[in-house]
Amino acid sequence: MLSLRDLNRATLARQHLLHRHKGDPADVVGRLAGLQAQEPRPPYLGVWARLEGFSRDDLHAALHARTMVRATLYRGTLHMVTAADFAAFRPLMQPMLAAAARRFDELDFEAVVAAADRLLAEGPHTFNELRPRLQREFPDAYDRALGYAVRMLTPLVMVPTEDRWSFPRDSAFALPGLDLDPRPSLEGLVERYLAAFGPATAADVQAWSGLSGLKPVLDGMRDRLEIVADEAGRELFDLPDAPRPGGDEPAPVRFLPDFDTLVLGHADRRRILADEHRGAVVTKNLRVRATYLVDGFVAGTWQIKRTAKKATLLLTPFTPVALDELEEEGMALLAFAEPDAPARTLEVVGP
Repeated sequence: MLSLRDLNRATLARQHLLHRHKGDPADVVGRLAGLQAQEPRPPYLGVWARLEGFSRDDLHAALHARTMVRATLYRGTLHMVTAADFAAFRPLMQPMLAAAARRFDELDFEAVVAAADRLLAEGPHTFNELRPRLQREFPDAYDRALGYAVRMLTPLVMVPTEDRWSFPRDSAFALPGLDLDPRPSLEGLVERYLAAFGPATAADVQAWSGLSGLKPVLDGMRDRLEIVADEAGRELFDLPDAPRPGGDEPAPVRFLPDFDTLVLGHADRRRILADEHRGAVVTKNLRVRATYLVDGFVAGTWQIKRTAKKATLLLTPFTPVALDELEEEGMALLAFAEPDAPARTLEVVGP
């Protein structure tokens, strides 16, 4: 039987949040099967939290070399993944993404996708450029519906620039220029999930991926998975050789960015985020605030306030906290996120 702390430590070990990984950004992004990337900066901060000696330039170079891509994937949201994982997993997402697009059932999806492919073959386009060109071909369609359908139905990658976090606010999209796996494996996706988030239930895998009906897939893998139980007696699936260091393993303070994959990786998030704090982290408009971990669990949220004179890390704790516990890691975060700030400081703005 695994306690809540056992599950916490097992997941943190796999997320490289007990000990930072020694390697390159592709190691971390690949081991996690991707990082959510709704905005340009968060995946950089997510890698920084997990990788020893991380240099922004290394991830920037990988994005420009297309060994790493930012694209629509799990749950129909933007993720940063290795190019190999995009090729392997994007086909598995197609039914879920197509179902999302079908809410605009008045569209001729085949014709819209063909038109988008033709326009994108000319070169990268932002959606602000693409939508009006599509609407000239489909004048009766809602322009936002056209853009959404293309985003869901056409495999696309965002085009990196020389911006600090590699992408401007209005990024251009392009055809991926790589072959998608013709025989994608749901079992392979499940194994990669368990390696990064396990032990877990089928509901957890579904919450992370956006796919449904995965219980039969996991049941069919019982002969090569290990079955364990949590305190409530629920059946959890795991890889036999995956780390489970135990609930008494020390866990350092870690700062996680907005939309971090760890906070979104399970249907039951209590191994990381207590139910009573969930509403303070996941807002009604589905924004996921940046958080910090104390003893392995989300203990508050944070944001950076930047002026010409200084960068301030504003901390909103869920329970009273000693600032010196957070200072070393918090100042390191500020140095990475705001390297050109003349001064940096921490400030508690909550209880």
